[in-house]
Amino acid sequence: MEVDVADIKRHNSFTSPNIRRAPISKRVGRERCHSYNAQDSKKPGSRLQPAKMSFRVVRSSKFRHVYGQALKREQCYDNIRVSKSSWDSTFCAVNPKFLAIIVESAGGGAFIVLPHNKVGRIPADHPLVGGHKGPVLDIAWCPHNDNVIASGSEDCVVKVWQIPDGGLSRTLTEPVVDLVYHQRRVGLVLWHPTAQNVLLTAGSDNQIAIWNVGTGEVLISLDCHPDLIYSACWNWTGSKLLTTCRDKKIRIIDPRKGEVESEAIAHEGSKASRAIFLKHGLVFTTGFSRMSERQYSLRTPDALNEPIVTVEIDTSNGVMFPLYDPDTNLIYLCGKGDSVIRYFEVTPEPPFVHYINTFQTPDPQRGIGMMPKRGCDVATCEIAKFYRLNNSGLCQVISMTVPRKSELFQEDLYPDTLSDEASLTADEWLAGEDAEPCTMSLKERALLVQGGYVAGRSTTLTVTKRNALATPRDRERDKEPERSPTPAARDAPPAAATPPPAFTAMVEKQLSDLVEEIRKLKSVIVKQENRIRALEATVKAGLAPPAPSPPAPSPPSPPNNHDDAMAPDEV
Repeated sequence: MEVDVADIKRHNSFTSPNIRRAPISKRVGRERCHSYNAQDSKKPGSRLQPAKMSFRVVRSSKFRHVYGQALKREQCYDNIRVSKSSWDSTFCAVNPKFLAIIVESAGGGAFIVLPHNKVGRIPADHPLVGGHKGPVLDIAWCPHNDNVIASGSEDCVVKVWQIPDGGLSRTLTEPVVDLVYHQRRVGLVLWHPTAQNVLLTAGSDNQIAIWNVGTGEVLISLDCHPDLIYSACWNWTGSKLLTTCRDKKIRIIDPRKGEVESEAIAHEGSKASRAIFLKHGLVFTTGFSRMSERQYSLRTPDALNEPIVTVEIDTSNGVMFPLYDPDTNLIYLCGKGDSVIRYFEVTPEPPFVHYINTFQTPDPQRGIGMMPKRGCDVATCEIAKFYRLNNSGLCQVISMTVPRKSELFQEDLYPDTLSDEASLTADEWLAGEDAEPCTMSLKERALLVQGGYVAGRSTTLTVTKRNALATPRDRERDKEPERSPTPAARDAPPAAATPPPAFTAMVEKQLSDLVEEIRKLKSVIVKQENRIRALEATVKAGLAPPAPSPPAPSPPSPPNNHDDAMAPDEV
């Protein structure tokens, strides 16, 4: 009897170019399963053929086993009245020193600032940062000063605040500077990654303003959006700007020229979209399809209208916020109202955006903040830390960890990361200079104290108002003292100071005159002390005080440089 045996072929939806990939929610199980396709042999007298087997090669990546773990409730922050605003914002900002959360406040807008060691239940009367007249919509910590935070509000004003070390002891209502430019509410604040004191703000008036916070002036204003601006992102060096708008387009803008270099429709859905620059120049976007399905895409700046990858995720209606880690090329997708955090790895191999895993929680999230890498615990191989805001008032801390058995520093997980130093000043960036961000080694500069990074010495933000009536020559003369030195200038050896001879002679004469005046003043004080003692002795003896006689002129004292002839009771 002849037996017809079908050839066994394995089908892989990820490597087959002719098959459309299903959404992640439908294909997660399909990645790990085999599907067999039987083909009947029509040739008569066919003999038994050996089975053809193909083995799937697992992608090699050190982040394949990254897992998330939520800290205990005692190590989180509870009893926080998170803002109920419908604005699409993360409502949370984190840096290695503080945690800031936008909260509900009567009579205006406010946000709470907590040191990381103040965990547990937060008192209801905890001090707030409350100087806005309307609800606060967005907050952002300065990347070059861990004590400075900016906030945008519905009152059309952007405020910059200085938070003291250790947190607030009373409600803070006086900002360092008020930035007034927008005519409608300000829903986006974003610091420049390399230039010091450069802040971007976007309002509902479809305007973008770029400020020099050190002077409180608008450096650049951009009017190239016909509708509401959803998001903005700087590239790695801060030379380009990526924005998304309600007209469904993403734009790459040269901010110093004010020109739109390229634009394209990212997602056809009418809901809000987000876009970020990756470290090597690619563009990653999140949005909605025409059928209201959430999707993400990867694009190149040269061909924005032709995405490299577009993948549909699910049919939820929450806006997805992409949080990017440039050191590991991991992207975390956190949807508003979701109870999951999906994370992906971007690589040069197809399909370029690799799904890794999903962190599941029982409660939906209202907002989320991501800790910078210099605030992660390198002793436990922690590569990311998130602060999830729940509707119940709990701020849940989630740690993303790579499982490693060794307790030594893992150099492959922690390359040099962004530091808190600026590469340029505001004037240098405005003049057209670009520079790579300053980096630091976590192995050399991170101090592990209870599993965290101890920030360096705090600095105070100073605002210098420029004279609007000054001439251009005066502005050029006053510009130099205001510029803070760049890291290269700080590392250079100081130049020898050689003041002119006329200046030295003038200073020496002033010093000699000052010493002579002090000497005369000391002699007068001694005479008055002796006179007062004589009068006190006369009063005690019960005698009438003699009539004061004019003091005789004292002979000029010989000039000497010693004070040995002075009275012992001199001041």
